[in-house]
Amino acid sequence: MSVEQIVDFALATPDPVRYRPDAEKILAGAPDQAVFNHYSSPCEQFSAGVWEGAVGQWTVSYSEHEYCEIVQGVSVIRDEAGNARTVRAGDRFVIPAGFKGTWEVVEPCRKIYVVFEANK
Repeated sequence: MSVEQIVDFALATPDPVRYRPDAEKILAGAPDQAVFNHYSSPCEQFSAGVWEGAVGQWTVSYSEHEYCEIVQGVSVIRDEAGNARTVRAGDRFVIPAGFKGTWEVVEPCRKIYVVFEANK
């Protein structure tokens, strides 16, 4: 393997995958989203890229472990008990597999993500 195979986010130009959560998961707004996946491992368990989300709120259920770095905007993550954590530009955190709750984008949000999905 050579240095040319290193993925530089500043140089990568992946096509965006645009979507919206399933209608039954949307709680508020029109949370249009886009993923710019910069890398997926050959085993398909690891990926990294950039996510963008419009204002809105939807339910989430994580089967994967996700590292997030918010680079723009503000979101509120709530667990099933209603406990909330506000995240904004500069915040870095991990959401463990098994987390259930809601994600609310308060101001259009952009994050760098790194995801690991364990074999089932």
